[in-house]
Amino acid sequence: MTPGTTDRPQMSIEEFEQLARTAPETVTLEFINGKLEVKPVPDGDHDEIIMWVQDQCMQHRPDLRLYRERGLKAESYRKGRARPDGALAPRKHFAGHGEWSDTEGVLMAVEVTSNDADTDQRDRVDKPDGYAAAGIPVYLLVDRDECTLVVHSEPQRGRYRMRRVWTYGEAVELPDPVGITLDTEELKDYAS
Repeated sequence: MTPGTTDRPQMSIEEFEQLARTAPETVTLEFINGKLEVKPVPDGDHDEIIMWVQDQCMQHRPDLRLYRERGLKAESYRKGRARPDGALAPRKHFAGHGEWSDTEGVLMAVEVTSNDADTDQRDRVDKPDGYAAAGIPVYLLVDRDECTLVVHSEPQRGRYRMRRVWTYGEAVELPDPVGITLDTEELKDYAS
Protein backbone atom coordinates (compact mmCIF):
# COMPACT_ATOMS: atom_id res chain seq x y z
CA MET A 1 0.00 0.00 0.00
CA THR A 2 1.45 3.39 -0.93
CA PRO A 3 1.53 6.23 1.57
CA GLY A 4 -1.44 8.57 1.33
CA THR A 5 -1.96 12.29 1.63
CA THR A 6 -5.05 14.39 2.10
CA ASP A 7 -5.02 15.03 -1.67
CA ARG A 8 -4.49 11.37 -2.56
CA PRO A 9 -5.70 9.22 0.34
CA GLN A 10 -4.83 5.54 0.55
CA MET A 11 -8.54 4.69 0.61
CA SER A 12 -11.96 6.28 0.94
CA ILE A 13 -13.52 7.08 4.32
CA GLU A 14 -16.08 4.35 3.67
CA GLU A 15 -13.33 1.78 3.00
CA PHE A 16 -11.51 2.87 6.16
CA GLU A 17 -14.63 2.60 8.32
CA GLN A 18 -15.30 -0.91 6.98
CA LEU A 19 -11.70 -1.92 7.71
CA ALA A 20 -11.86 -0.40 11.21
CA ARG A 21 -15.13 -2.26 11.95
CA THR A 22 -13.59 -5.61 11.04
CA ALA A 23 -10.19 -5.12 12.70
CA PRO A 24 -9.43 -7.33 15.70
CA GLU A 25 -10.10 -5.80 19.13
CA THR A 26 -6.35 -5.71 19.80
CA VAL A 27 -5.81 -3.22 16.94
CA THR A 28 -6.91 0.43 16.89
CA LEU A 29 -6.94 2.06 13.47
CA GLU A 30 -7.02 5.76 12.57
CA PHE A 31 -7.17 7.58 9.24
CA ILE A 32 -5.01 10.73 9.51
CA ASN A 33 -3.92 12.95 6.60
CA GLY A 34 -5.09 10.33 4.09
CA LYS A 35 -2.97 7.59 5.70
CA LEU A 36 -3.97 4.48 7.58
CA GLU A 37 -2.41 4.58 11.05
CA VAL A 38 -2.19 1.77 13.58
CA LYS A 39 -2.37 3.16 17.10
CA PRO A 40 -0.11 1.25 19.48
CA VAL A 41 -1.50 -0.59 22.47
CA PRO A 42 -0.93 1.62 25.53
CA ASP A 43 1.42 0.58 28.31
CA GLY A 44 0.63 0.91 32.02
CA ASP A 45 2.16 4.38 32.45
CA HIS A 46 0.16 5.60 29.44
CA ASP A 47 -3.04 4.34 31.07
CA GLU A 48 -2.15 5.93 34.42
CA ILE A 49 -1.51 9.30 32.75
CA ILE A 50 -4.90 9.21 31.01
CA MET A 51 -6.58 8.34 34.31
CA TRP A 52 -4.69 11.22 35.94
CA VAL A 53 -6.02 13.65 33.28
CA GLN A 54 -9.52 12.26 33.81
CA ASP A 55 -9.29 12.69 37.59
CA GLN A 56 -7.95 16.25 37.27
CA CYS A 57 -10.72 17.26 34.86
CA MET A 58 -13.51 15.71 36.96
CA GLN A 59 -12.16 17.32 40.13
CA HIS A 60 -12.38 20.79 38.57
CA ARG A 61 -15.26 20.26 36.12
CA PRO A 62 -17.67 17.53 37.29
CA ASP A 63 -19.96 18.51 34.40
CA LEU A 64 -17.44 17.05 31.93
CA ARG A 65 -16.22 13.56 31.07
CA LEU A 66 -13.01 12.37 29.45
CA TYR A 67 -14.11 9.77 26.89
CA ARG A 68 -11.34 7.30 26.05
CA GLU A 69 -10.66 6.22 22.46
CA ARG A 70 -13.85 7.94 21.22
CA GLY A 71 -14.06 7.82 17.42
CA LEU A 72 -13.99 11.38 16.05
CA LYS A 73 -14.41 12.76 12.55
CA ALA A 74 -11.30 14.93 12.42
CA GLU A 75 -9.48 17.12 9.88
CA SER A 76 -10.90 19.49 7.30
CA TYR A 77 -14.37 18.55 6.14
CA ARG A 78 -14.19 15.54 8.51
CA LYS A 79 -12.19 13.43 6.06
CA GLY A 80 -10.11 11.89 8.83
CA ARG A 81 -10.93 9.49 11.61
CA ALA A 82 -9.11 9.67 14.93
CA ARG A 83 -9.39 7.96 18.28
CA PRO A 84 -7.76 10.33 20.75
CA ASP A 85 -6.59 8.91 24.06
CA GLY A 86 -9.20 11.25 25.56
CA ALA A 87 -11.97 13.51 24.28
CA LEU A 88 -13.26 15.97 26.90
CA ALA A 89 -16.93 16.79 26.44
CA PRO A 90 -20.04 17.46 28.53
CA ARG A 91 -21.52 14.49 30.37
CA LYS A 92 -23.76 12.37 28.09
CA HIS A 93 -22.50 14.27 25.03
CA PHE A 94 -22.00 11.15 22.93
CA ALA A 95 -25.24 9.38 23.91
CA GLY A 96 -26.97 8.13 20.78
CA HIS A 97 -23.90 8.59 18.56
CA GLY A 98 -22.52 5.87 16.34
CA GLU A 99 -18.90 4.77 16.17
CA TRP A 100 -17.69 8.07 14.66
CA SER A 101 -18.87 11.43 16.04
CA ASP A 102 -18.55 14.98 14.78
CA THR A 103 -16.26 17.09 16.94
CA GLU A 104 -18.82 19.79 17.70
CA GLY A 105 -19.08 20.04 21.48
CA VAL A 106 -15.70 18.42 22.14
CA LEU A 107 -13.73 20.86 24.30
CA MET A 108 -10.35 19.15 24.29
CA ALA A 109 -8.53 16.23 22.67
CA VAL A 110 -5.84 14.53 24.75
CA GLU A 111 -2.96 12.41 23.50
CA VAL A 112 -0.14 10.75 25.45
CA THR A 113 2.96 9.89 23.44
CA SER A 114 3.73 6.21 22.98
CA ASN A 115 7.04 4.45 22.78
CA ASP A 116 6.95 3.84 19.04
CA ALA A 117 8.66 5.27 15.96
CA ASP A 118 5.54 7.03 14.61
CA THR A 119 4.70 9.08 17.72
CA ASP A 120 6.68 12.12 16.55
CA GLN A 121 4.77 12.56 13.30
CA ARG A 122 1.42 11.30 14.59
CA ASP A 123 1.10 13.05 17.99
CA ARG A 124 3.24 16.14 17.43
CA VAL A 125 2.35 17.03 13.80
CA ASP A 126 -0.62 15.18 12.31
CA LYS A 127 -2.93 15.16 15.33
CA PRO A 128 -2.64 18.89 16.18
CA ASP A 129 -3.37 19.78 12.57
CA GLY A 130 -6.32 17.37 12.38
CA TYR A 131 -7.84 18.50 15.67
CA ALA A 132 -7.40 22.19 14.79
CA ALA A 133 -9.00 21.64 11.38
CA ALA A 134 -11.92 19.93 13.14
CA GLY A 135 -12.36 22.97 15.41
CA ILE A 136 -11.49 21.31 18.73
CA PRO A 137 -10.65 24.31 20.97
CA VAL A 138 -7.81 22.70 22.98
CA TYR A 139 -5.34 19.90 22.26
CA LEU A 140 -3.32 18.61 25.21
CA LEU A 141 -0.26 16.49 24.45
CA VAL A 142 1.44 14.75 27.35
CA ASP A 143 4.89 14.21 25.87
CA ARG A 144 6.57 11.43 27.82
CA ASP A 145 9.81 11.72 25.83
CA GLU A 146 10.28 15.35 26.86
CA CYS A 147 8.47 15.17 30.25
CA THR A 148 6.31 18.09 29.13
CA LEU A 149 2.71 19.03 28.57
CA VAL A 150 2.02 20.92 25.36
CA VAL A 151 -1.21 22.90 25.20
CA HIS A 152 -2.43 23.90 21.74
CA SER A 153 -5.34 26.37 21.53
CA GLU A 154 -7.08 28.94 19.35
CA PRO A 155 -7.69 26.85 16.21
CA GLN A 156 -7.79 28.91 13.06
CA ARG A 157 -7.57 27.82 9.40
CA GLY A 158 -6.48 24.28 10.27
CA ARG A 159 -3.75 25.23 12.75
CA TYR A 160 -3.57 26.12 16.42
CA ARG A 161 -2.41 29.71 16.84
CA MET A 162 -1.22 29.24 20.43
CA ARG A 163 1.21 26.60 21.72
CA ARG A 164 2.52 26.60 25.28
CA VAL A 165 4.86 24.07 26.88
CA TRP A 166 5.16 23.20 30.57
CA THR A 167 7.43 20.68 32.28
CA TYR A 168 6.20 18.00 34.68
CA GLY A 169 5.63 19.55 38.10
CA GLU A 170 4.41 22.93 36.86
CA ALA A 171 0.83 24.17 37.09
CA VAL A 172 -0.60 23.86 33.57
CA GLU A 173 -3.34 26.25 32.53
CA LEU A 174 -5.89 24.82 30.12
CA PRO A 175 -7.57 27.78 28.42
CA ASP A 176 -11.31 28.26 27.93
CA PRO A 177 -13.58 26.55 27.20
CA VAL A 178 -11.85 23.99 29.47
CA GLY A 179 -10.71 26.64 31.96
CA ILE A 180 -8.87 24.56 34.55
CA THR A 181 -5.34 24.36 35.94
CA LEU A 182 -3.67 20.95 36.17
CA ASP A 183 -1.39 20.05 39.08
CA THR A 184 1.23 17.98 37.24
CA GLU A 185 3.47 16.92 40.14
CA GLU A 186 2.21 13.31 39.91
CA LEU A 187 3.45 12.99 36.32
CA LYS A 188 7.01 12.86 37.65
CA ASP A 189 6.12 9.33 38.85
CA TYR A 190 5.76 8.28 35.20
CA ALA A 191 8.92 9.89 33.82
CA SER A 192 11.23 7.49 32.02
